[in-house]
Amino acid sequence: MKNFTIYGNPVIHSKSPQMHNAGFRQIHFNGNYDKTLIEDGKDLKNHFLNEHISGANITVPHKEIAFKEADKVKGIAKKIGAVNTYINKDGKVFAYNTDAPGFLKAIEEFEGIKNAIIIGAGGTAKAIAVALTQADIEVTVLNRSKNKLEFFKNLDCTVYSWDDFICEDYDLVINSTSAGLKDDEYPTSLEMLEDILNVSNYAIDCIYGKMTPFLQKAKENGLTFKDGEDMLLYQGVLAFELFTGVEADKELVEAMRQGLKES
Repeated sequence: MKNFTIYGNPVIHSKSPQMHNAGFRQIHFNGNYDKTLIEDGKDLKNHFLNEHISGANITVPHKEIAFKEADKVKGIAKKIGAVNTYINKDGKVFAYNTDAPGFLKAIEEFEGIKNAIIIGAGGTAKAIAVALTQADIEVTVLNRSKNKLEFFKNLDCTVYSWDDFICEDYDLVINSTSAGLKDDEYPTSLEMLEDILNVSNYAIDCIYGKMTPFLQKAKENGLTFKDGEDMLLYQGVLAFELFTGVEADKELVEAMRQGLKES
C-alpha cells in the first residue's frame, strides 16, 4: 500500500483524507491518505522521506518552505514560489502547485471578472495572484503589513498594507488568510472589510466547510459568495492525478466531492 498525507499546522480540520481516500476507493487504488501535524516546516521534508510517503499535500503555513526544500520544482510552482504537492520519486522530492489552476476552476461560475482583491500575502495568495494575472485579471493585494508584498509588486499587482489602503471597485474579493478558521476574526478591520464588500460583486474564502465571519459579511452585503470547497476539490483532483497517474473523469471528481462531505 502506498501512503499519502497532508502536512500543516493546524491540520486536524482537514478533509483532504476523506476526499483522497474516496478517490482511491473509486478507482480501486491501493493507497491510504492521512494527516500529519508539522509545527516546524523545516521538519517536513525529512518526515516525508523518512516515513516513505509516496505523495503529500502541504497546507498553511508550510507552502513556501516546502518550495525551498524541494529537490525539483515543476510547472507554475516555479513562478509562485510556493507548493502544495510533493511526489516522492526514488527518494527525491518533486514539488507542484495545484492551488493556482484549482482556484481558476473554482471561480468559473463568477462571470465577468476583470479585477480582484486578495486579502493576505502567503503561499495561497501567491498561487491565486499568479493564476489570476495569467488569466489577464487585474490583481490588488492587501496585507496587514508591507512584509511579503515585494513578490506581488514583481507580478505587477497593486499592493497595499492596512496603513495605506485606498479602496476601489472590485469584481471579486478573496480571503486567503486563516482568519475565521479557528476564531471569529475578520481578515482586515471590520471597517476596511465593509468598504471592500460595498464595492464588490463576488466573494470567496479559501477556508472551507464553515460560514466564516468574512463570508457572513459578504452575505449581509448582498454578494454572491462561496467557501473554499471547490478550490480544495479541484486542487485535490489535480494532486490526485499526480499521486496515481490516473486522469480524473466525472465519476471520480464526484466521488471525491462526496468524500469532502463526510464528517
